[in-house]
Amino acid sequence: MIFETHGHYDDEQFDTDRERLLEEFQRQDIRYVMNIGANIVTSKASVELAHRYDFIYAAIGTHPDDAPELSDAAIEMYRQMAADEKVKAIGEIGLDYFHEDVPKEVQIHWFRKQLELAEELKLPVVIHSRDAAKDTMDIMKEMQGRLCGGVIHCFSYSTEIAREYIKMGFNIGVGGVVTFKNSRKLQEVVEDIPLEKIVLETDSPYMAPVPFRGTRNSALNIPYIAEKIAEIKGVPVQKVYDQTYANALKMYKM
Repeated sequence: MIFETHGHYDDEQFDTDRERLLEEFQRQDIRYVMNIGANIVTSKASVELAHRYDFIYAAIGTHPDDAPELSDAAIEMYRQMAADEKVKAIGEIGLDYFHEDVPKEVQIHWFRKQLELAEELKLPVVIHSRDAAKDTMDIMKEMQGRLCGGVIHCFSYSTEIAREYIKMGFNIGVGGVVTFKNSRKLQEVVEDIPLEKIVLETDSPYMAPVPFRGTRNSALNIPYIAEKIAEIKGVPVQKVYDQTYANALKMYKM
């Protein structure tokens, strides 16, 4: 069985064939999907999608690129939304310094606020961190012992940083990037860390694995990710499926 721990199936790229695609997931042994919110609109859409399909669950939160949309009223709205039984995490939240469109201080403020909400609600977190290794780690260390775990999504940092997050109780999200020719750093992370701390994800419709890089991604491509992880770690691919499935159930408390 497969647990797709991070996709955006409410995205407009799926508008033409969403129902058919999600039905195919069930035929391909994709047991659960966590649909991830990235702002207020997509968080609401994520919850709506979760109510339409038994096997889909929702994470709610605002991505750092959309941090300026947040307010105390928005945090209160997320608090109320999180009472829904289909909401299993706060995310994706974090820091992204790649584009430099949103001031760092704005990102940091609302990252902390959303982490505090997760602490209050005892929900795991889905962390987005891009070109912001130190600030993300510093903030997560401030929260150490106060959070209910979660995942560092689309992990892109060093083995040493991965080890630190694992010590703090977090999982490492591995997606299509692990299949790229230029992904040696991520492959080294996968080789080093325990399989018990890896979860499978796609970030659909983005980040499709080789041989579909550059096309619309979906959980149907997870076998390419799992096979690469199995190759790196020298284990049967079924072991990758079984262990990452168990890891995801534990992480999302399902």
